[in-house]
Amino acid sequence: MFIALFRTVVLYLLIILGIRLMGKRQVGELEPSELVFTLLIADLAAVPMQDFGIPLITGVVPILTLLCITLLISILTMRSVRFRALMCGVPSIVVRDGRLCQAEMRKNRFTLDELAEELRCQGVADLSTVKYAILETNGQLTVLLTAADSPATASQLGLRPPEPGLPTLIISDGRLLERNLKGRGLNQAWLDKQLKGHHVKRVEEVFALWVDEEGQVTFAKKEGAR
Repeated sequence: MFIALFRTVVLYLLIILGIRLMGKRQVGELEPSELVFTLLIADLAAVPMQDFGIPLITGVVPILTLLCITLLISILTMRSVRFRALMCGVPSIVVRDGRLCQAEMRKNRFTLDELAEELRCQGVADLSTVKYAILETNGQLTVLLTAADSPATASQLGLRPPEPGLPTLIISDGRLLERNLKGRGLNQAWLDKQLKGHHVKRVEEVFALWVDEEGQVTFAKKEGAR
């Protein structure tokens, strides 16, 4: 039983290490080389995890080899534009000035149904309003509307709304995050004042409390707390 637990933990940690090396990506955002690495590492870990007759090192060595190859590919893709294009591909423009680029669609085997679905997902119903639709290397479609059909920004309307900045979580599910409190330049006296203003006596009664760079507070009391 202990051997099974040990082998599982070792292989699990190796897989986590490999996923972490690829950065903070979702499955749909993986490059081709990263997707192949994910599939291979999962398959390599599954066999020694289930079959105790196979030495653990038999699964560890291929996984470590793949990790080294992945690191090497990452370094090369950062330093060489040509190598990056070879491994990851290049973006393709499938719509330009409201017109379909049929050659690019055929090259990427991107159908009209897939294009229509992606446009609907981004709230675009009229193809003529699209300035560019770019099929990225990770399979995502980036849609850029024409200037006349793009939503107006505050600066274009001559408005200067306040900048709220990045909210910082101070209390999370009844727990005080002291590092965030100090990082925002606040202290216990400020926190006590906030709790009193929201008719709360203890931090444990607070589900969430955020404060942004302008000092605006967002407060949520725990359900059922008195």
